[in-house]
Amino acid sequence: MRFSTADVAAATGGQEAGAAATVDGASIDSRVDVGGRLFVAVVAERDGHDFVPAAFDGGAAAVLVERPTARGVPAIVVQDTTAALAALGRAARARLPELVVGVTGSVGKTTVKDLCAGALASSLRTTASERSFNNELGVPLTLVNAPGDTDVVVVEMGARGAGHISELCSIASPTIGVVTAVAAVHTETFGTIDDVARAKAELVVALPGSGTAVLNADDVRVAAMAGATSARVLRFGSDATADLTATDVALDEGLQATFTMRTPWGAAPVRLAVRGAHQVGNALAAAGAALAAGAPLEGVVAGLATPPASPWRMALGQAPGGLVVLNDAYNANPTSMAAALRSLAALPARRRVAYLGTMAELGAGADEGHEAVARLAADLGVTAVAVAAPAYGVDQVPDVAAATAHAVALGLGQGDAVLVKGSRVAGLDTLASALLAL
Repeated sequence: MRFSTADVAAATGGQEAGAAATVDGASIDSRVDVGGRLFVAVVAERDGHDFVPAAFDGGAAAVLVERPTARGVPAIVVQDTTAALAALGRAARARLPELVVGVTGSVGKTTVKDLCAGALASSLRTTASERSFNNELGVPLTLVNAPGDTDVVVVEMGARGAGHISELCSIASPTIGVVTAVAAVHTETFGTIDDVARAKAELVVALPGSGTAVLNADDVRVAAMAGATSARVLRFGSDATADLTATDVALDEGLQATFTMRTPWGAAPVRLAVRGAHQVGNALAAAGAALAAGAPLEGVVAGLATPPASPWRMALGQAPGGLVVLNDAYNANPTSMAAALRSLAALPARRRVAYLGTMAELGAGADEGHEAVARLAADLGVTAVAVAAPAYGVDQVPDVAAATAHAVALGLGQGDAVLVKGSRVAGLDTLASALLAL
């Protein structure tokens, strides 16, 4: 979206400094393509002001800063660049059409965001959050970077505490809201699972009466959110109250599901590009949002068959030696771990091994959560190996290099399958890459 530096100053309450300029979108990372964009110098673990010269070297058209830069350089000076970015996000939202889909939940929100964007794109010019851009920086960036001819924006919304999603809704003003599930995720910061539910419900509360809430009928806490909104409610799942359901579900050898989707707009056969039986519910959630936005059923079905954009989520690959690697290394919690282990168990293989990294931010329930995952692995006949994660109580290796050596020592290859999964802090994406090279 195009802004003049005067527009940015007006939206953020900042002061123009240096020459006037026009920007096309915004970035907070000087290492990516900043050409023609507004570089926002966010002060966090690293001070973005240190990278202003690199941003201009990369072609940035102007900068949003908290302190003056070199004389003559196009800049807008504000008190707080994070708050200013949020204000610019609100200004961008005011230029966009009515349709904004917000997606939240303890698990599955990035996949649902990707599936929803695919389902919408067949009939509407669609913009969606990149990867997991779902916080106070990612949401306004998604809006500011939406092309001027966008018909609908799909925004992922994460939270680490009460009020976070309300704040994101004040920026994005969603008209359709999807809640995937409530689980014991980030309870270290939230508190209890009921606290998690109240935080996720903030999206539903924020919807206008003319909007639509798309809720998981199989999750009692999510289903109860219907009472928190005057918007139309669409329910998805297997419960008898669901508006969108799946019948005749089957998984092929690549873990891709086929099923008949039944909706208020009609029924249609679906083949998913994403992998795992648990993705059927995610697909129903995405379809509900897309259909509520006006996308035709046939376009929604075609979009669900399109591979998602976000990496390291149930990605299935094969090493030169024949080892099948299920890479779900982006993040982990007990619910997503269980789904991934069941997916591994569904793969045709003589041996199945799961290399598991820590599940972060579980709070008081951390030990119990890790132990439950280890028990499930044993019940499924999966050999669990913990990578620097003693809480599982299973055989452990200290790091990625040792995990790779462990796989080599086992002689894993043709006919074997492994799962690689852990919270992002575990960094197991490098292990998946190493295993795919065996």
